[in-house]
Amino acid sequence: MTRLWLKTPLAILAEGADGGIVVEDGRIVELVPSGGEPQAPVDETFDAARHVVLPGLVNTHHHFYQTLTRAHPQAIDKELFPWLESLYPIWARLDPDSFRLSVRLALTELLMSGCTTAADHHYLFPKGLEDAIDIEAEEAAALGIRVTLTRGSMNLSQKDGGLPPDSVVQDEDEILADSERLIGRWHDRSDGAMTQIALAPCSPFSVTKSLMMASAELAERHDCRLHTHLGETEDENRFCVESFGCRPVDYLEDVGWLGPRTWLAHGIHFTTDECRRLGAHKVGVCHCPASNAVLASGFCPVNELRAAGSPVGLGVDGSASNDASNLIEAARHALMVGRLNYRSAEAVTARDVLAMGTEGSAACLGRTDIGRIAVGMQADLALFTLDELRFSGAHDPIAALVLCGATRADRVMVKGQWRVEDGMPVGIDIARLRAAHGAAALRFA
Repeated sequence: MTRLWLKTPLAILAEGADGGIVVEDGRIVELVPSGGEPQAPVDETFDAARHVVLPGLVNTHHHFYQTLTRAHPQAIDKELFPWLESLYPIWARLDPDSFRLSVRLALTELLMSGCTTAADHHYLFPKGLEDAIDIEAEEAAALGIRVTLTRGSMNLSQKDGGLPPDSVVQDEDEILADSERLIGRWHDRSDGAMTQIALAPCSPFSVTKSLMMASAELAERHDCRLHTHLGETEDENRFCVESFGCRPVDYLEDVGWLGPRTWLAHGIHFTTDECRRLGAHKVGVCHCPASNAVLASGFCPVNELRAAGSPVGLGVDGSASNDASNLIEAARHALMVGRLNYRSAEAVTARDVLAMGTEGSAACLGRTDIGRIAVGMQADLALFTLDELRFSGAHDPIAALVLCGATRADRVMVKGQWRVEDGMPVGIDIARLRAAHGAAALRFA
């Protein structure tokens, strides 16, 4: 087993590691103090003097397929409900080949931004795309990125009082059977797992209470996590009150989801008391600042949630609302909207948002083996340089990544293996991928 010393980084987001870190067998085995050397001989040394070293970023909410419908004229400048109503019929045309390219492109973008673990929420299974989650798992394995693939679902169509059209929903029995199949095939519960499965009925306005309850029972039986959109818009609040006679957090409790197995996407429209309830039950929340801004949805109460005890992570959300799959950019977005929301220089800091994108995100996914640079943790690392003009004159290298607007990692390591070198993903022809994906996207114009 090769011992690799990442030597004397320019800066590192870890205590007692100014001299670098030693990686062996996919794990961090030693932190080297300033001026020190590894305690045992190493086989290789990587000079990190130009690099700011972060734990690999963890993306806790995305929709990979949406890379095919970025900046779509039928959806631009709309709020969530009309935005969805415009795009559902377009997304219903998804096919396996275009979907595979959408996944490959999204994962490649994420890797290049310093992301080493990605959660995707896929809930569209038109005829012919029943194996969508399997395709995602295959593409992630080929790229060498960790994933939590959430088996999304919708079974409440317009004819039943929901938002999606009949063409994109499935039967509850079909959903649960495929969920169990995917858990059996792909869900790795071991330390250092590369692929895990979670269950993710899409939203209160697209699934039945019965499916929510059955999914919670299935997740408990198979020890996997639960994920859904919640508290994203005032429209959703009104839908819950009109359809279920309660607000979204009450609905969450009613269907058996109010617990540490659950993490939510967006979490904007929660009251202070609801934040306390979520925190008391250790329900995680994925903050999606760019998507929230584009859809004019509002501000996630990140400080109230964190203070109450909820893990808060970061997500890029779908590339049809964020229009990007870049997690280091999402950290900057989180800083800017956080300071704007709280109107206090101390309310949200650069290191706060990096903590959300690493430790907080890992906690949302129920992972204790990633998200920090420490002995025994998985060797998932993102290395950035400050060579671009935008960084010239920056005096705090870690804060500069957020404040000066880093967009691309120079090196990315997953499980001790380099997956990005000199800013480019290993084994991927970027020009060829761009051309093939762009051609596929023409089907969705």
